[in-house]
Amino acid sequence: MDKQERIKALKAHAKHMREVSLRMANRSGGNAHLGGGLSEIEALAALYGAVMEKGDKFILSKGHGVLGLYAALAEFGVMEESLLDTFLQDGSDLIAHPVMKPEIGLEASSGSLGQGISMAVGLALAAKKKGYTYQTYVLCGNGEANEGSVWEACMAAVSYGLDNFTLFLDNNHMQSDGDSSGVLNVSGKYTGMLAALGFQVLEIDGNDMEQVYDAYMALHEAGKPKAIVGNTVKGKGVAFMENNNDWHHNRLTAEQLAAALAELEAAE
Repeated sequence: MDKQERIKALKAHAKHMREVSLRMANRSGGNAHLGGGLSEIEALAALYGAVMEKGDKFILSKGHGVLGLYAALAEFGVMEESLLDTFLQDGSDLIAHPVMKPEIGLEASSGSLGQGISMAVGLALAAKKKGYTYQTYVLCGNGEANEGSVWEACMAAVSYGLDNFTLFLDNNHMQSDGDSSGVLNVSGKYTGMLAALGFQVLEIDGNDMEQVYDAYMALHEAGKPKAIVGNTVKGKGVAFMENNNDWHHNRLTAEQLAAALAELEAAE
């Protein structure tokens, strides 16, 4: 498969993952974190569909983005698709934030913002010290990046020369409390901040599959962790959700689901 064929296939996976995420949210009958789950879809589709190899590690540090993660795990055969029907149901392994269960692809419990990235740095450091060959990937949110522990983890990754570590920063410019510029106005500064620490940094359109794929595939600079600052759209793919913080955490009705699926179906 050449690169353009691969990109086309990944786009199809991403489209299906969005549909699956929406159906999962509706079927649960409750509120779900839709906006941040949809903004990260390209990052996860490329990662699971083309980048990660057997044994590699992924941690979703913005744990509330589980809709995208669960959809990816089912899409690429890491977990049984039938498990998606149990999302938010009593006794399910698929709850509102990931709970560690490696056999279905959940490498860590996360959701307390700023902690997942520290676990990911620990995994990468362990690989360095013990001679393991796996790569470690972590996805953080821009609201999460207000946490000091995120930057402590980044400093450690640089200090230990973790060139087996890749951070994807899902920079959708919004967070639970609204527009990020009204909380801490640094969303446009992440590339410079990470570069100043010593990261190899790539800034891209995080909803453009080819840019996402190319960024993941870019070779690591020796001795440097890699960061991909992906500028994304919260609620990507559904017009009434895009950049609308009402959909940070909300209930999707049957009528809204039908409208959203129709829009996705009509999109290229």
